[in-house]
Amino acid sequence: MDSRIDFLNWLEIDMSMKILTSLEDPADLARISCVSRTWRQFVVENALWKQLCLRRFPQLSKVAHVVEVNDCEANEPSAGSSNSKECETLERDHRAYAILGRRCKEFAVEDCISEAIGASSTDNYPEESIDNTLEPRDIVARRASYWSSKGQSDPSVPETLIYKLDSDFYVVTEINIKPFRAFFQLGFPIYSAKYVRFRMGYPKSPSDLVSDSMKESSHDDKFIWTYTSQKFKMARESILQKFKLPEPILCIGGFVQIEFLGRVQKQTMDCLFYICVSHVEVLGQSLAPALAVEDLDPSGRFVLKNNLQAKGDCKPGLPKRKSRAITEQRARQLQGLINEFEDFDEDYAEYILALEDESDEEFVL
Repeated sequence: MDSRIDFLNWLEIDMSMKILTSLEDPADLARISCVSRTWRQFVVENALWKQLCLRRFPQLSKVAHVVEVNDCEANEPSAGSSNSKECETLERDHRAYAILGRRCKEFAVEDCISEAIGASSTDNYPEESIDNTLEPRDIVARRASYWSSKGQSDPSVPETLIYKLDSDFYVVTEINIKPFRAFFQLGFPIYSAKYVRFRMGYPKSPSDLVSDSMKESSHDDKFIWTYTSQKFKMARESILQKFKLPEPILCIGGFVQIEFLGRVQKQTMDCLFYICVSHVEVLGQSLAPALAVEDLDPSGRFVLKNNLQAKGDCKPGLPKRKSRAITEQRARQLQGLINEFEDFDEDYAEYILALEDESDEEFVL
């Protein structure tokens, strides 16, 4: 005779819920779902996976509903009684949030920027474009690689950089920034900021991103930001500074903004304050192709799409240290600028070559 006792049959539902919702490890919830059909049904009917994901990522409160995609077609609820439709919705939510919960437990953190979208200002475009911040090396084609803002007499004027990630559904854990040291200016000044702050979201309209002018001067009002971080203090050092978020953040829409607050370096030749950046990395893990978002609206609500064909696999991230190839057009532009420095100081030339050699050695595979 089987004498085992199922505590779900003995405890009040409120007490059972209190116990099970106290679990924070997705692995524990997965094990509970495997105990028996009764326990799995309890997990599904009470949306425990969804509740776990909502505690971790409050942005998921904006999910309008979940759809499942099979062979590139969305599976909508079939006709039937209200009870059967509710059961289908619960099962569909359970499958999607279980994938999300498991994927966010452990993952390989990698650089996930796919494209530089725009800067709030650019001093000399395209020579000092935001595109340069995608290149890890300090020297490219014997020229310094960096983005520079326009100069300001007021050091409190902020600047922003906007990047697109390689999918529209990402878990972001850390953002790394390297301020630029102007080794061609007296004293080798570092054009850092006092603080940085991060936002994540999506454009109000994809058509707003078509114009190339955004690279030179972008507009914050073209985006809806669903997450804003605290301010992080930036050191006045030309090293890759790591800003780890207090907890992993769900980037819904695939766009990240970096805001620089407080200018610290004045350029001697014009007595204006600038902010300059050598390199930027956004670290995290894509949830695509298993999960995706669609139908983002101005209120922030969206549809969570579960791709059943993906079987829970997620898109591999970009390599952590990926050197970006320079296009032929950009190389010609850079060569033209190099030719302008025929009479520059020999010590400066040797310094440039030394930096480039170090960069080349660092990225040899």
